[in-house]
This record gives sequence, C-alpha cells and structure tokens, in this order.
Amino acid sequence: MSEWLTREEALARLKVRPQTLYAYVSRGRIGMRPDGADPRRSQYRADDIAALATRRARGRSPQAIAESAIAWGEPAITTAISTVLHGRLVYRGKDAVALAATATLEEAACLLWASGSAISFASLTASIVRESGTPTAFARLSALAAAGRPSLGRRPGMLQQDGASATSVLATSLGASPGAEPVHERLARGWSVDAAGADLIRKALVLLADHELNASTFAARVAASTGAPIAACLLAGLATLTGPRHGGAGVAAIALVEDAERLGPDETIARWLAHDRPLPGFGHQLYPEGDPRAEALLPDLDIADDLLHLRDAVLAATGMRPNVDFALAALTRSLNLPADAPFRLFALGRSIGWTAHAIEQVTSNRPIRPRARYDGPAGTPDG
Repeated sequence: MSEWLTREEALARLKVRPQTLYAYVSRGRIGMRPDGADPRRSQYRADDIAALATRRARGRSPQAIAESAIAWGEPAITTAISTVLHGRLVYRGKDAVALAATATLEEAACLLWASGSAISFASLTASIVRESGTPTAFARLSALAAAGRPSLGRRPGMLQQDGASATSVLATSLGASPGAEPVHERLARGWSVDAAGADLIRKALVLLADHELNASTFAARVAASTGAPIAACLLAGLATLTGPRHGGAGVAAIALVEDAERLGPDETIARWLAHDRPLPGFGHQLYPEGDPRAEALLPDLDIADDLLHLRDAVLAATGMRPNVDFALAALTRSLNLPADAPFRLFALGRSIGWTAHAIEQVTSNRPIRPRARYDGPAGTPDG
C-alpha cells in the first residue's frame, strides 16, 4: 500500500516552496488525494516524492531547468507585486482576501502600483458607454495603444497615469456607466444591480486584480520589456486572457452549470470526464486545498441549489474544490449579469495587475528574450 504524506512532510523531503510542490502535482509528477481525516487538506504520494527527490539530487541541465520554468516551474521573474504563499494570495505583503473585504479596485491599484496618490478611473468620454462588450474593449484599447507613448524612459507616475486611462477605457467598454464614482458602482449601474450587488462586484474585482505571473500578465510584461505603451501592454494581456484555458474558463464554468441543470450533476460530471474534459471552475494548481478567492466570494452569494449540488458532486467525485471561475459563474447567476460577465470582471480587475507588472518591468530595464531549444532538421551549408 502506498504511503501518503502531509503537505508539510512533502515540503520537508523535497526542500521546495509550496508553489513548486503544487506545480509538480499539476504536471502529474506527484499524486495527490484528499485527506480522509480532514477533506480540507491534501496528502501526497510518498513514492513519487522520493523518486523526484532523487532526480533533483542528481541535478539537471541549465536547458532543462529553463524549459521547466515556463510551465508552473520554479519562479523565473522577480516581482514585489504579488505571490501565492501557503495557499494565500498576497498583494505587496497584504492578504488579498482581507484587502477585498473593504477595498475598492482603485485602492487596490494604489497598493499594487505603489502609488503615493489616489487612483481614479473616471470615464474619459461618455460616448464610450454607447457600445459595450469584449469587441469594443479591443477596439478602444487598440486605438489608445496606437496613440500612446513608448513606456521606456518615463517616470512611474506618468506610466500610472497611462494605466489609469487604459483602465478607464476598459471599464466603460465593458459596461460601466460614465461618472466619477468608484468603478464597481459604475459597473453595477450599467448592469442595473443594487447596492448589495455592487459590493459583491467590488469584492470580486479586488480579488481578481493580480495573480502572480499568469499567462496574460506574462504577455503584458513581455510587451513592456520592449518599451511598448502601457495601453499596448494591457492589450497584450487582454488578448491572452481570451483563451479558454485562462479568461475563458468562466464561460466554460457556466456551460458546466447549464449542463448540470439539464442532466443532473452526476451525469454531467461523468460525461465531461469521459470525454477527457477538465471540469471548469474546480481545482487550481496553486491551491490544492481550495482557492481562497472562491472561499471569500461564495459565502456572500445567494447560490441556487443546482450550483450547490454541482459543487458537492464534484468534490465527491474528484476531490476538487471550487475556484474563482465557479465563484464568478455563481455571481453571474445570482445577480443576473450578462453571460460574459465573468470575462468582463476578470479583464477589468486584472488590468490593474497588468499595469503594475508593466510598470515594474519597464523600470527594471531588463528585456525578456528567452532562447528556444531547436528541435528541427539540421541545416545544410550553402555550396
């Protein structure tokens, strides 16, 4: 019978940080299961850990280390903006869940941008709100990027102003009404949501503001390393967010919920898994014991019974807990928001993180230009 270790035992044997342990689990290199005595915690297969520890002791080539860092590997870029530490999301040393209890997105921007003055995302032009949605967001942000100044050689305060302008364009393009109020109130007004719903939107936006070096943030940093305008950095992030493995997960989670309504949760789970489809809205590589963003949002929502049944059925079948995408799907259903609200909330909240990382990348004055490991046919010399 296999031996199973607690998280603390696994970390001690591997001598790695929790993020690295979770990365090994996500790549299938370490088996994981819920702890039978406490389902809120996880256990890790001892044989896998022993084999991995042996390989680590032998060492790896620099090329292999660099390649593994691209996909949930060892940290590759130094940042002071955010991290995931012991299952908690941290913004510049502050617990993101605690911050989201009262802070607005503007206050989160002030923290993440290390700004000494208040940030405002007041509407630039009332005309922007006449059209809303993802296509309009791309068009408006593209126009702003085309007219923007390169970011290199400019002081952080100027870059913060560019970020505020770009976020304002995104806010109105994604459905916020024009005005000088906090952006969550403008968005709630645009979606005809009451004050209680507006506060839930505020909380979600702050929890989505940053998440370390995810795919869209990395894209924004790569653009920033070339000196691109801040709006162009946000455009790079927005384009990357559209992928189904990133910002599209919220829409997929709603599709899973709709299937569960038609077929029942057990049959829905069986069908999705039988077609080798991951269950969107559940599980996260960095949070094997539960996504704290979902845990912060879900208790405040009036969640329909069908969503609760789906949550419980997924936990029983897979051991996976809801992540923030499930919470956004539940928020969308609870407040009767537009079907693409999860993506809009994600894009607007994460624009703060994209800006923070773009500014940090520009001020570091370091290019991002990894080398490729060529695996094609050998070339033949001329003549």
